[in-house]
Amino acid sequence: MQGKYKVITLCGSTRFKDEFMKAQKDLTLAGNIVISVGLFGHSGDNEVWENMDEGTLTKTKEMLDDMHKRKIDMADEIFVINVDGYIGSSTKSEIEYAKASGKVVRYLETME
Repeated sequence: MQGKYKVITLCGSTRFKDEFMKAQKDLTLAGNIVISVGLFGHSGDNEVWENMDEGTLTKTKEMLDDMHKRKIDMADEIFVINVDGYIGSSTKSEIEYAKASGKVVRYLETME
């Protein structure tokens, strides 16, 4: 908590940009501090990856994944953007990390 506000980090595939933006707005209006992704590499920020060799691409991906775990460290809970139930390997890793850190995990779509 930051003051009276819960801190929520959004997690999920960046291919779901519209859903990220809606969740960010809805959760903010509900009185939460929302931490989101820094870029949408799978839906609109493709120029980020242009002209990167494989080694640079790998290092950048590793850095972004690590940064997102630090965002989870700052949060009280995570909110998973799991459109049509989709959860990729990076998001699975973030969910496991959040649970191991004692964070609450909520989902856009109900998980069975």
